[in-house]
Amino acid sequence: MRIALTGASGFIGRHVLRELLERDIAVVAITRDNTQLAEFEGRVQIVEFDLANVGEHTFDHLGRPDVLLHLAWDGLPSYRSLYHFEHELPRQYNFLHQMVAQGLRSLVVTGTCFEYGMQSGPLTEDEKTRPANPYGFAKDVLRQQLEYLKQQRSYSFTWARLFYTYGEGQPETSLLPQLKKAVAQGVQQFNMSGGEQLRDYLPIGDVARYLVILALKQQDIGLINICSGKPQSVRGLVEQWLVENNWDIKLNLGHYPYSDYEPMAFWGERHKLNAVLEG
Repeated sequence: MRIALTGASGFIGRHVLRELLERDIAVVAITRDNTQLAEFEGRVQIVEFDLANVGEHTFDHLGRPDVLLHLAWDGLPSYRSLYHFEHELPRQYNFLHQMVAQGLRSLVVTGTCFEYGMQSGPLTEDEKTRPANPYGFAKDVLRQQLEYLKQQRSYSFTWARLFYTYGEGQPETSLLPQLKKAVAQGVQQFNMSGGEQLRDYLPIGDVARYLVILALKQQDIGLINICSGKPQSVRGLVEQWLVENNWDIKLNLGHYPYSDYEPMAFWGERHKLNAVLEG
């Protein structure tokens, strides 16, 4: 089996690459800058490619993979930027449409919990989407476009809706890297929100493993939540990190206001994910 991976040099992509290599799978790692994947040279096929430059022979150029695991998405973390649907959405759909039209038989694409919008509580895959920011809107539209495309083209499709991911290599603007940096600098206190909001957090190792399992199945799974299924407060997670790493720093709770584009309490429901993993 050959799996092509877009977004291979990103936070999630690097962990997915390692997971694929552990399973001895032929991988085509797609990136706009092959120097970003120097550590994987010789172990995977690296293809330098910009999704905006898709042509009529791109599928052949990528080695005619059995599965495309599509992680790439530009414009983050600016969730409110109109760029997501004015520029990124058409670029994304054109690339994926061409891959299917040229022979791709199985596609796994990562979505986002922001597609659910401001809904609270446990969120199941059959909830109606109500995105409240341009990023969530663009992702949700792409999912719908690909579902309509299935009416014209035969291919298996999985939409892996990600919740909150953390771990080694995540962007420096994320909570854990900021906390680590503050500790390393000897800062006396760490500024954060009140921390009472409930979220669904999943370590990056689990996320990478689940995505690879979904890709290997080559099934028409449709929409599926990639989540822990367990609500956890932001404050609780930070305090957990402090204990696990023996970090000594005071939390300055309430320094930042709560986000106005996320509900105070929401998490994923994972019965479907459990069934797929056990199947």
